[in-house]
Amino acid sequence: MRKWLKAGVLEDGEWSVSAAGTPQGAVISPLLANVYLHYVFDLWAHSWRRREAVGGVIIVRYADDIVVGFEHQADARRFWDAMRQRFEKFALELHGEKTRLLEFGRFAAERRQHRDLGRPETFTFLGFTFICGRSRRGAFVLQRKTRRDRMRTTLREVKEQLRRRMHEAIPEQGRWLKAVVTGFFNYHAVPTNARAISAFRHHVIVLWLNTLRRRSQKARLTWARMDQIAAAWLPLPRILHPWPTERFAVRHPR
Repeated sequence: MRKWLKAGVLEDGEWSVSAAGTPQGAVISPLLANVYLHYVFDLWAHSWRRREAVGGVIIVRYADDIVVGFEHQADARRFWDAMRQRFEKFALELHGEKTRLLEFGRFAAERRQHRDLGRPETFTFLGFTFICGRSRRGAFVLQRKTRRDRMRTTLREVKEQLRRRMHEAIPEQGRWLKAVVTGFFNYHAVPTNARAISAFRHHVIVLWLNTLRRRSQKARLTWARMDQIAAAWLPLPRILHPWPTERFAVRHPR
């Protein structure tokens, strides 16, 4: 661990040693951050929930991204103040732009409608935008949509890689794009996100078509032929992760 901490950082070809903290991007950084926040936040937050909360509290943390849900707004405000004081003791602070208190959940739309405040706010977490939605029957549904900026970033990287792979054979390009699309689906193919994963596959096909057309000005690749190539290599968009009620449903033959 001491060697990891003293490894230093390489920026713009220049190596420098950090006097404090963990090196940015080092393997040990997320591990030590999780250990640190486990004692600074996790244990404290669960203790606060047992002692101070009046209603229900849900706590979700992934690395340094935290979402906390409260049944009562008063609990949320008291927790926010207590968490800020807790972090100050350990030389930490909440992100001013990303930390906010919002009304969200099953009854948020009705309550905001009575106060003429419009639709409930959304929030982003782990690459998804969380939305208070409605099913076809009008029931509350928690919708998750892939963040647009994340999708644009991924498509930009795909475009740059396709330029480098422009003169590779179609099977080689197809195997690489299959891995990219499969990896995207493995993470983003959650319920209520079918439109986003379909759009991602479509944009990948368009980028692939433009790349193949640039290889030769004589032969113009048609959309019909491109559909055949895409069908042979790219997986079709489908939801891979079931709802939690289905995922954790245990059945036994007896």
